[in-house]
Amino acid sequence: MAKRSHNEVKESLRELTRIFQPKDSRKFVKDYCRKYRITGGYEDELTMLVEHEMGRLRSSVS
Repeated sequence: MAKRSHNEVKESLRELTRIFQPKDSRKFVKDYCRKYRITGGYEDELTMLVEHEMGRLRSSVS
């Protein structure tokens, strides 16, 4: 995956996380990868990204 498209995937996933605020980050990433046909092997990295973004959302609300 090219560096530019990889950053676009991450930014897109961050935005979707802010919008949907998923309860199960692993399932959210798995559905995202299936829907947008993201190459396997990135699920762990993207799951950590979603969890980090959810942590930021929770801390900004407090």
